[in-house]
Formats: sequence, structure tokens, C-alpha cells
Amino acid sequence: MINKPFDALKGKYCNSLDTYSRFLTREVTIGNIAMGGQNPIRIQSMTTTDTMDTMATVEQSIRMVDAGCEYIRITAPSIKEAKNLALIKKELRARGYQVPLIADIHFTPNAAEEAARIVEKVRINPGNYADKKRFENFEYTETEYQAELERIYKKFTPLVKVCKEYGTAMRIGTNHGSLSDRIMSHYGDTPRGMVESAMEFMRMCESLNYYNLVVSMKSSNPQVMVQAYRLLVETMVKEGMNYPLHLGVTEAGDGEDGRIKSAVGIGALLEDGLGDTIRVSLTEDPEFEAPVALALAGRYKWRTESVDGGQLPVVGSELSVGGSQLSVDSSQLSVVGSQLAVDSSQLSVDSKGAQENVLSASHNPYEYQKRHTAELNTFIGGHQVPRVVIDISDKNLKDPAILGDVGYLYSTLLDKYNMAEQSCDFVYLADQLPSFSFPGNLKQLYNYSTWKTLSNKSNCHPFYSLSEFVSSKEHDSALNLVSISNQDIDSELFKELPLDNTLVFVLETNAVCGMQDQRNAFFKLVEMGLDVPVIIKREYSLKDQSKTFLPNDTDFQLYAATDLGALLLDGFGDGIWADASDISTKNVLSTSFGILQATRSRISKTEYISCPSCGRTLFDLQITTQMIRSRTDHLKGLKIGIMGCIVNGPGEMADADYGYVGTGPGKITLYRGREVVKKNVDSENALDELIGIIRGDGNWIEPESIN
Repeated sequence: MINKPFDALKGKYCNSLDTYSRFLTREVTIGNIAMGGQNPIRIQSMTTTDTMDTMATVEQSIRMVDAGCEYIRITAPSIKEAKNLALIKKELRARGYQVPLIADIHFTPNAAEEAARIVEKVRINPGNYADKKRFENFEYTETEYQAELERIYKKFTPLVKVCKEYGTAMRIGTNHGSLSDRIMSHYGDTPRGMVESAMEFMRMCESLNYYNLVVSMKSSNPQVMVQAYRLLVETMVKEGMNYPLHLGVTEAGDGEDGRIKSAVGIGALLEDGLGDTIRVSLTEDPEFEAPVALALAGRYKWRTESVDGGQLPVVGSELSVGGSQLSVDSSQLSVVGSQLAVDSSQLSVDSKGAQENVLSASHNPYEYQKRHTAELNTFIGGHQVPRVVIDISDKNLKDPAILGDVGYLYSTLLDKYNMAEQSCDFVYLADQLPSFSFPGNLKQLYNYSTWKTLSNKSNCHPFYSLSEFVSSKEHDSALNLVSISNQDIDSELFKELPLDNTLVFVLETNAVCGMQDQRNAFFKLVEMGLDVPVIIKREYSLKDQSKTFLPNDTDFQLYAATDLGALLLDGFGDGIWADASDISTKNVLSTSFGILQATRSRISKTEYISCPSCGRTLFDLQITTQMIRSRTDHLKGLKIGIMGCIVNGPGEMADADYGYVGTGPGKITLYRGREVVKKNVDSENALDELIGIIRGDGNWIEPESIN
């Protein structure tokens, strides 16, 4: 079956929607380790030590390299720290570590210019390098806006010249929450604003014949982050650019939450072949970030790449661009050098232009829209939250306590079940019959052959193969779950399906590129106009290579978050079923709900938007995060930002309901959204004050009142 409206998507932000095909980018030299082009996906992280503490920074950098980091980023908030990078570099080299160093710069162009003479790469944030962030809304005329660009150009040019002279690479790193007031006033708080923030600086670099660039589009919201990277790639293709992509979900948090949120965002992009380097931002010691990044990147080493040069954005040797209408046919270009000259003073791109090609299609990869489905029995589909299915068919079905692992806590004394905040909606029993009663709000799934023999079918529903459902004359009056694959949708048997308001598809795959396979199935269903709810099922195993093979049990969270999260971010799926018999049931349950939380599909707990710490941090982020979590983790649905300094402060936590931000030694500023509520609160009182603000807003619930 041909998906004509979706043909418009192919080649716009990725090479293929059907299979894994890595987006070919320009190779950028960073010390002795090149990035982009045909190089492997590189791994990096950032130190959390005081940059002026040379030995502590060196020791931590060594631990990071030993854990798998190929680049080390170090904060340089002022010239003093920038100069000290020379001592850090000297000591690392003396110990035999040639790892390239990256200076992280915010606000201070002079520190950037100093650092660029020392390290192999500098990272700048276009939102605060030359612009200011005061959350003020200005209206700019075209003349005024152009004057601002010229002012930035003058301020930015000296850094570019230093980088050219010293062979230093540069990352232009946009963050969703720190867009400048100028960008915000022109484009709003949008993925388009993120892209244009970076593109302005990229065009300036090209006008100065500087091409040693890497680009990033980070957000604490994986949905925004994925949309921004997609839009960036399409915009680069239109302008004949193909710079390497640095992937990361900023302020992902710690533990399971941080890993799942990172995997959802980073994994979704890696699946589409995007990404040349990864930084997983965890509120943990930086050496714990590299193994997560390695696991995410390692999954793609063995995938067969299909490279179609006609679809890849490449750079011509003498392309000069001027005027407001830019049209580049990337298939007519060839990689022959790096001389792409762009007149940034004349170049502008219609903010709607990059999206016009897909707005008429049934799916827009740059905006979230949930697939329309019928709502069945006020339980699944439509406006209902995605449902969670857990397989317990191999458990001891003689003991009701086993349901505790899926969120139903049995009290022997009271002979009743209590639901946890995370409790699954279906349990799959296959052909096994329990010897105890189930809670009334937990639905049971049985294979059709067993279901039809049940004397009491209350709250019990059949699970069919496609052929079973078509041939069977006995169907449930409430819900019938039918296993299908992408290939089944094209079959003659599928055309014989008796469609009614009880049907739920369970979409399965055994394809190597399983996410793409299932995504194409959704495309087909949309094209056919079928509004049948779909539960996405993926199978994982530590032993059985006919399923999605897990190198080790810690990879389950990352793989499932990638596979299921990528589809949910695009609005596909009315439920998820992560089937992993080798993994503990509790882990499968918490991972499933973690994926739904990270994709903002179903909120089941408090969300913490906490930065990973760096040398700017004004308090111990790990201890503080745990302290705040210990007293607020019962506030389901609330988002709390925990930021170590003002750089990652009110702007960076754009999605947070409340914020706890370090503003000086021992001092905290508290926020409601982006609004400052209390300034310079003593750190020992700050958490109580934060809880007081939450309470005053009517959003506090006493922990003991939670059932």
C-alpha cells in the first residue's frame, strides 16, 4: 500500500521513514577525534567540579574518559576560569589523556575568545551570548530586527576569527528555555524559535567562511526537543547545510526518570538516523552518564545503513545565497569542499516555509497531534490516557500478592486491594487461570482459545490472532484485542475484518527497524481512515534473539523508551505493552509508566526538571534533588524545576510549575513558573518556603491523606 500523503515527509528531516539510514553530516575536527561524516556517534559529558580546582577537574575528567567519554566539557563562566583551562589541559596531557576539551560559555564573549585559544571546541548559547533574557516582550520592525542582527554579528565575529585562527570547533547550542527576548518576541516559545536562534549564528559563521560547527536543540521536554531537531535538519537542508548534531534532553533528572526521558528524546532521533554525538544529562556524577549514552548509541552500530546520496544534504563549493527566498536542491549538490558563503545580512527564511510541505499531509512531524481514535467503553482510545498491559502469565497465579508488582496491593487483613499511583490496566494471562479474585478495575486478557471456555467472562477479554478473529463467530461484547503487524494491514485477510466499536489492535513487530515498521503501520491506518485504538507491543529478551535482543537487563528501559516513546511523541498509540519475561515485573511496570510520563501522555507522578550540575552550580544538586523529592514526590502531575544557577534558571525550566534556583552561596530564589516569588531565601529554609508557596496556591496535598 502506498502512503501518498506521507511521501512528502521522506527526505525532509531524515533519509527514510522505512528503515534506519544515518543522516550524513559534515565531518568536523575536534582535536584528535573527528565528529560527523562516517565517524561513530561520539560520547561526551560535562564536569561538575569548580573549574578553578584544577586537580579535582582533572581527576573527574579522567573518570569520565575511563567511563567512555570521548569529549569533556568544562564550564568557563569568566576569563579566570577560561585561562585555567590551560592548566587542566596541561595536566591531562601530562597524564597521557589526549581527550579534546570543550569550554561551556554563557553570557561572556571575552571568556569564549580566551577559551578558544586553549581548548579544542567552545560551546555558546545563542540565547545569551549577545542577547539578554529579561522575559520582556518587544515589537520589532524589520529594520530594528536587522539592526539587532548586525549588533550580534559584530559581537560574535571576534570569536569566529579566533576559532578560525586556532582551528577550534564551535557548538551553537540552543536551549528551549533560554531563548532570547528578541527571538521570543518574533517566533514565540516554539521549536521554530529554537531553530532560528541557531540558524542566525550559523549563517553568520558561513558568511565569515567558518564551517567547523556542531549544532544542538535541547529541551527538558522530549516532544519539543524532537520537533526542534527535525525542523533544524529540514531548515539546514533547505539552506545547503549539513552540520553535525549534538543530541541531548536537558535537565532530564536522575535515576530511572532521567534515563527514560533521555532515551525517549535521544532514541527517537537516533531511530531516524539523526545524531553525531550524545550527552545524557543526569543529576548524578558525570561518569554515570557515559554508559547510558553508549548503550543508546551502541544499538545502531550493527544496523545496515541505506545511504541515498540524492536525499542527503551536502555542501557545494561556491554557493552564494542572498535574498529572502532560498531554495536549495540538495540532490544536485556534491560534497567537494567547505566553501559555502552566505550573506547573513540579506538572508531570511519565512518561518512558515519549512512546514508548508507537510501541513497538508495527515501527519505533521513538527507539531504534536494525537491520532484520532474511537473511545471504547470510556476506557481506551479517544480522550482516554494510554493504557498499560503487563504479562503475568508465568507468575504464581495462586497468590494475590503477585498483583503488587503491577500496582494492586492486596491486604490479607482487609481482604481488599489498594491501587498504587502506577497500576496497570490489563494483565495478560495467556492460557493460565488464577485461583483468586482480581480487583474489579483490572482487566484480564486471555488467549481466545482459553477465553471462550471461561464460565464467568466478567472483566475478561479475548486476545486473538488476526485469522482467529476473522474466522471466529464468538466475540466479546465489550473489548476484543486482535494482534496485527504492519504486513497484515496489506493482506486480503485484513480486508475481511469485521469492524465494530469493540475492536482494539495490538500492533506487533519482529522487524530489525521495529519502530519504523510500526510507524508505517500507523501511517496506513490513518490513510485508510480507521479509528481503531492501537496498543503498541514490543518484545524484549536477554536470551531469545527472535525478539528485540537486550545486551543486558539495564538496556531494557532505554530500548523500550526509544521504541515506544518515539511513536507516542508522534501521537501514535492508545496503549503500550512492553513484554520482557527476563525483566522483573516491577521494572516493566515502572518503565511503562515512565515512558508515558516522559512523553507527557499519562502523568502518574511528580516530575523533576533538574539540571545535571556543573562548575557554576551553587549547591549540591544530587543531595538537594533527593531532599526535595522526599517531601514532594506525592504531588502527582506537578513539575518542579531544580536548577543549580541562573544560567539553568527560570528560562531553562520553561515547563516547570515551580522552581528552586541557586542565586548565590547559600541563597535560593523560588519561582512560580517564570515568576520570581521569593528572592535570596536561605537554603536551610528554602524547601519549607517552596512548600508554603505550593500550599498557598492550593496545590499541596498532605502525604498522609494519600490513599
